[in-house]
Amino acid sequence: MSTQDVSILAVNNLGLNTTRAKNWQCWLRDTGYNPGTIDGELGTNSWKAAQRKFNDLGLNAGTVDGVVGPNTIKALQRYLNIFGYGLAVDGIAGTQTKAAFWDFNSSGC
Repeated sequence: MSTQDVSILAVNNLGLNTTRAKNWQCWLRDTGYNPGTIDGELGTNSWKAAQRKFNDLGLNAGTVDGVVGPNTIKALQRYLNIFGYGLAVDGIAGTQTKAAFWDFNSSGC
């Protein structure tokens, strides 16, 4: 297994601190998608829950595999745009996407 393979399975908080990542996990749980342990670390289970939610909403996250790839990022961008963030849907977790994700998770648990 290469280093890249390992990083795919690692925690990917997309710029969130532990508190805001817990807020995202609580939001997933509270909307009916089990992210696993609410620990502030967005790992495979958290992202699988998000992918299931995005797919159920028709936001096309693609395969539910817990990998934060371009399809998952596009689905996240589409989701955040529902709330008026005005993000480019490009599948890149750039500065604006991370800032919107940070803002979206300002409250929770």
